[in-house]
Parts: sequence; structure tokens; C-alpha cells
Amino acid sequence: MPTAQQIRQTFLDHFAKRGHTIVPSAPMVVKDDPTLMFTNAGMNQFKDLFLGNRPVTHPRIADTQKCLRVSGKHNDLEEVGIDTYHHTMFEMLGNWSFGDYFKQEAVQWAWELLVDTYKIDPATIYVTYFGGDAADKLEPDHETRDLWLKYLPADRVMPFSRKDNFWEMGDTGPCGPCTEIHVDVRSAEEKQARSGRELVNNDHPQVIEIWNNVFMQFERKADGALVPLPARHVDTGMGFERLCMVLQGKRSNYDTDVFQPLIQALAASCGKPYGQQEKTDIALRVAADHLRAIAFAIADGQLPSNTGAGYVIRRILRRAVRYGYSFLALHEPFIHALVPVLVKQMGGQFPELARQQELIGSVILEEERAFLRTLETGTGRLEQLVAESTGTLSGAKAFELFDTFGFPIDLTRLMAREHGLQVDMAGFEQELKKQKDRSRAATAITTGDWTEVAAGSTVFTGYDSLQAEARILRWRRVKDKAGDRFQLVLDRTPFYPEGGGQVGDQGWLIQAGKRVPVLDTKRENQLIVHFTAELPADPMAPLTAEVDGHRRRLTRRNHTATHLLHHALRRVLGKHVEQKGSLVAPDRLRFDISHFAKITPEELARVEAEVKEQIRADMPLEESRDTPMAQAKAMGAMALFGEKYGDKVRVIKFGESVELCGGTHAPRTGEIGDLRIVAEGALAAGIRRIEAITSEAAEAYVQQRLHTLEGLQDLLKHPADITAAVKQLLDQNAAMAKELEKAAHEKVAQLQHTMLDKAVTVPGARVVAQEVDLDANGMRDLAFRLKDANPDLLLVLGARQEGKALLAVMVGADLIAKGFAAPKLIKELAAEIKGGGGGQPFYATAGGKDPDGLPKALKKAVTLIG
Repeated sequence: MPTAQQIRQTFLDHFAKRGHTIVPSAPMVVKDDPTLMFTNAGMNQFKDLFLGNRPVTHPRIADTQKCLRVSGKHNDLEEVGIDTYHHTMFEMLGNWSFGDYFKQEAVQWAWELLVDTYKIDPATIYVTYFGGDAADKLEPDHETRDLWLKYLPADRVMPFSRKDNFWEMGDTGPCGPCTEIHVDVRSAEEKQARSGRELVNNDHPQVIEIWNNVFMQFERKADGALVPLPARHVDTGMGFERLCMVLQGKRSNYDTDVFQPLIQALAASCGKPYGQQEKTDIALRVAADHLRAIAFAIADGQLPSNTGAGYVIRRILRRAVRYGYSFLALHEPFIHALVPVLVKQMGGQFPELARQQELIGSVILEEERAFLRTLETGTGRLEQLVAESTGTLSGAKAFELFDTFGFPIDLTRLMAREHGLQVDMAGFEQELKKQKDRSRAATAITTGDWTEVAAGSTVFTGYDSLQAEARILRWRRVKDKAGDRFQLVLDRTPFYPEGGGQVGDQGWLIQAGKRVPVLDTKRENQLIVHFTAELPADPMAPLTAEVDGHRRRLTRRNHTATHLLHHALRRVLGKHVEQKGSLVAPDRLRFDISHFAKITPEELARVEAEVKEQIRADMPLEESRDTPMAQAKAMGAMALFGEKYGDKVRVIKFGESVELCGGTHAPRTGEIGDLRIVAEGALAAGIRRIEAITSEAAEAYVQQRLHTLEGLQDLLKHPADITAAVKQLLDQNAAMAKELEKAAHEKVAQLQHTMLDKAVTVPGARVVAQEVDLDANGMRDLAFRLKDANPDLLLVLGARQEGKALLAVMVGADLIAKGFAAPKLIKELAAEIKGGGGGQPFYATAGGKDPDGLPKALKKAVTLIG
């Protein structure tokens, strides 16, 4: 039985022998395509080749591409682990032809690989082809059908509609008819009982598609029209995990050696064998699958966060933790412990995993710890909501648990049921839909088709000049929440597009004396796109593209400073330090590095001093453009994981600092002027973030500090030692605070001894309702002092604080046993002070804006349990 590694290598060897260049996987995290957060198909990195935005250097290519599908059109997340063939992260084996071979070779080579090399039984193979589409005026793909009929009988060559056999990347972009290869891995008895033909494209777990050959012929425009591409291409994708299932004779992807080492390692650690209980098996599959997605994302530079791609990764990780928490009884971090198993499996093909192993494990461990703490907090909140509810937990409250605490709805339902409550699922689904609608509305962008003005490609002149005479090549209108905008592509431009952490340039497009502001510049699939609020008056006429020189100079100083900072950090902290992210803006710079300890003030001071020394040395920029990658590495240039480099790169050198970089830089380090580190902290486990300012911002920072210092000197009457004077004031303030705290405790103690004298006796209870001169902490202190010794007591306290009202309710244990709960009682009383609140069954508080309502609230308290 072939191993997964052997299966992968056989595929690559097969196409290498047929003239294909084998290329490495592109990063899973996408950085230069606004329509994608993650690579979700093997063709993503070649999209600009299909569109003709980049010249073809290798007409035949093959690779294995790491992909992630969890959002947008390909949203498979909720199926992962439940069935046997959906995954978040997966490998896509692919071969491509860019204007070279087409359908005949693609079909022939696919058959030779599957049948002649992999030895798949031809009797188990079914293929599909495009059956035509009247709406798009497309005829059936009889050419592909006839090619397959050379190898298979007609009953196993099946036509399907556009839905199944016309592949499209999204609403717009390259597309074309496709032919899918399906394999029936059912038992002989199952095949005898029902033909595999009936199960093709019917979501049967053992009659599955393993390979899709797409024949790229068209581009889908925003208005739905299909336009022929400049050349015809082949784009194929074979699911590696599914192929392993077929070749290893398994009935599930998770039974292959791609997943079993992870599953068995986790099963052993939690003491729950795989294959005995469905819920346990699902949880083990979820954890094994999700670890892969998380680890590869971190290796490519994407850390978990609360926004964008980082939020997707955090969501995946938390789903794995929840399944372990709920079904494997794992209440301590466990996912991070599987990282060494994954690296052993896949580190050979993907060296970024091995190199980043320590970082991946540390980030996952910290994320697990944080979310387990959140789950504990959520459990407390759920208990509070249960105490406030009768019969049914509202959908809005269940959604609060889901949205704020990451509580899975099934866990909420389980815990609510233990307290005799049902969950309003219809209300929950409604709140979930509202959130999704809000999210879609916030990110909705309507993009028009390009209006082609002239043929050609863009020449970037921004390294040498801030101004260029140019013409518009194409433009389009886009609409988002900010309104109508325009995107323009020029034949020549000095505008640097956002990339490598550096923000995009701003400036003007000048035509006939009118200046059209350029609001931003970004790169999209190798196009440099200029964003404006209006079009130049005549899109056909020449114009002058002019970058905002002052803003660019500030930005380039900060970019050069990040290189100097990186070099200094490696000198001071060690060679393990690697860049993990950056922001280079005109007013500041941000630099994220791998380092597993807090950077001490002394270390930061040494780093800052080193950078200042490099600035004073006024070192010149040494730039090497179009340098072969091997030569650049020989020069000592550092390549960053998660970045996509071409065959030729740009090397930037300042003294001993040598980096691959496409950004703009100061001609000499002296131009930076000064650098001040203003913040340092943890971004994630093993990742530190440094924030700094240079040039004008650094000067303003120093001036502001001096101004503050002079102000303090004046306030303190110019003491000889201002530090000692401030310390003396702080000591005096602390002493007075202690005296106030002591007085507050004495006041509470006095009330403790006199409060019960004013109790009103009702059947089975005593009620004390009184306004007191205490703050919220004092009220809580008094209530807790009386609670244990007075189980029959209902204590209601009111207070006035800064023009507002406070209420506190304490319910004794005997009254709780009778069904009384503080949150319900406080809710009724809070209405009298025009406020609201909540709390735990025995203690709850409320605030309100009407202190004049306190007497009425206190009077009402006596009636609540009478």
C-alpha cells in the first residue's frame, strides 16, 4: 500500500516526465488579491496568468498546493469532521497548461496516471462532462465526451449541468467547462445492489470526485457575460486526501495515513479509542483536520486575531477546542501537543512547518489557554442567564453566549436542559442571520467590469521618480459602503502599491490643470491599481501621475528604519528573531518578530541605541534589482516565510542589513533623523510587537515630552528632583486612600450591627430595605457580611452616587431554595430608578439615572416576597 508521501511524489514525477516545471506551493494566506483571504484552489496563484496580467515563463506547471476552504462560496466548515471527505486545509495536486496543451493531453495523461501508474481499477471510474447551458448559449462539450469514450463505456461518461461541470472561481473571473473523475470505492455487494452511476454527484461518501480538469476558455464579467480568454488553458485539481483514500483502500479520508497519526496520538492522550463512538470520532476528526489548517496558516504568517483572516483561523481553532471540551473531556490545552506529529508527517514537503514548529506550538497553546478561560467565563454567564430565565432561554441570550464567549449552541442547549430549560432555537437562528447580514453589508463591494482604453502593461517608475507621464490602460467603477470609487491602471506609474507592510502611495493624476486625488494604491493580481473618487476628464488623453512627495519621504524613512530595527533586534536578542509582520506608514512603523520572552527595557534601550548609531553612520542604500534568488541568498538576504517571491528579486542593503524587499527606501540612513521605540508587547505567544516613530513624528514626540516635563516643573514649583517630588505626592495619595478605605470598612461594620434592627418580618423571611451612604463596593461588602449568618434575609440597599442611583439585592440561602433569585428581583426594582442590572442568584446590582426613585424602589422591596 503506497504511503501519502509516495502518492504525492508519484503525481509530481508523472507530470515532470511530461515537460512540466514543478513549483512549490504558494502561501495559503493570500496577500495581493482583494477577493480572497486564503488560497482556496490550486489555480489561485496562477490567476494573473489566466487573465494575461503576467507573462507566461513556464507553459506547463505542476505542484501540490495547500488550500483552505472555510468561507465565501466554498464554505465547508460545518461539514468538517461530520462526514468523511470535507476538510478545512487540504492539498490540491494540480497540473496546468498556459496556452500550451488542451483537452486531449489532459484527458490522456489523467488516465495514464490513474490507471497505468496508480493502478486504479477502470471499472470503478466514472467521468462527467459539461452538458451545455442555454442561458449562456453554450453547447455540450462533446469533444471531452468523445475523448473519454476511448477509455470508458458510454454509461460511465455522463453529462451534467453548469452547476456541476462549469467551473467558476467566483462571480467574476476565469472559468470554463470541466470534466470530473469520480471513483466508486464501495464494496462489491453495494455495487451489485446499486449502480455507481446513480450516485455520481449525489454526495455519496464512497462515490466521490477525486479530480477536476477545467478547460479555461472564458472570463465571466460583472454583467454575467462570458468573454473568451486571450489563450486557452488547462487547470486541474485533484484532492490529495481523497486520492490517498482510494489508493490505500479506505472508506474515509480520515482512515488514511494523512490523518491517522494525528487521530491516534490524540485518542491515546484522551483515552478514547477511535472507531467506537460517533461523537468521539467526530471530535477526533475535527481536531486532526483543524490542527493542519491552523499550523499552516501560522507558518505562512497569519496569526489568530479578531478580524479578517486571523478571525477565520481563531474560529477554526476554537471549534477544535470546543469539540475536545465537549466530547473528549479535554479541559486543558491539547491541540498544541499534536504539532510534532504533524511536522513529522508533512515537514519534508512543507519545510516551513519544521522551521516554524516552536512558534506554531506556542501560538496554539496560548490560544487554547485563552479560549478555555473564555469557556469558563461563558459557563458562569450561562448559569447567570439560567437564573434569570423561566422555562425557555431566549434566542438572543443563547446568541450572546455564542457570539461573545464562543459557546457552541449544542453545548448551551445541553447545559440549559440540565437546568430544565429549552433554548429558543428560532430566535437564535434569527440573531445569527442578522449578524451574517451585517457582516455581508459591511464588506459588500460591487465591482464593475474593466473598461479597456489601451493595450499594454504597467511600468513601475517609483523607485527612481515621483512623477511620470502616463496613459490610462483600463478603469472600472466600484461601489462599497463609502460610495462610488474608481480604479485605474496606468501604463507608467510612480505610485507604490500597498505591499510588504508598506502602505500604498497617495498623490494626484493631473490632466489639463485639474488634479484628481489618488486616495490609495494597491496591487491586485500583478496589476497596480490607483483608487480615486472621480475619473480624469478625458480617460483617453495623457496625464501626469504625481506621488505626494512629503508623504512618500516619511514612509520610506520608516521602511528603512524597519530594516535597521530588524538587524538590531537580531544582534541584541539573537539570530532566532524573524520578522512576522510589519506596518510602514508615514506617521509610524510597527514591527512584529518571533521571540519567546518579553523584551526587557535594557534590551529595548540597546536596540534603539544600535538603530540610532546606524542612522548617524549615514549609510548609503545599496540596491540590486532583478537579482536571481540564488544570488540574493548568497548575498545573505533574508527570505520571509509566507511571502511569495519570483525568480528575480530586489535586494536592499544598508551596511550589514541585507533583505529581500520591494518597498521604497531612504537614499541614506541619515535621512531618517531619529528613531524612538514607543511601545513593546505581546501580539501572540512567541510574537512580540514593537512600535516606533522616526523623523518628524520622533521630533514631535520629544517636544511633547519636554512640554509635559516643563508643565510638571511649574506645577511642582521647580523642585530640585522632580522624580522624588512626584514620588512623594504618590505616597501621600496612597496613605490618604488607605485612610478612606479604613473609614469605609468601619462604616460597613457599624451598619452590619445595626441593619438587622430595621428588618421587617414577613412569612418565612425578614426584609431589610434601606438607603445607605456607601459606594458599590461598600454595598457588596455589607451584603456579603450578612449573607451566611442570615439565610432567611432579603437585603435591599440603595445609594446615590454622582447624580445616579445604585441598587443591590442579596437573597439568603433559604429564600433561594424557595425559588427567589436576585436577578429577577433587581429587575423589578430597577424600573423605579429607570435602569437595569443583573447578577448571580444570591446577589445582583442595578444602576439607574433617577435617584429620586430610590424611596419607591425600597418600599416596593417589602412586597416582593410577602
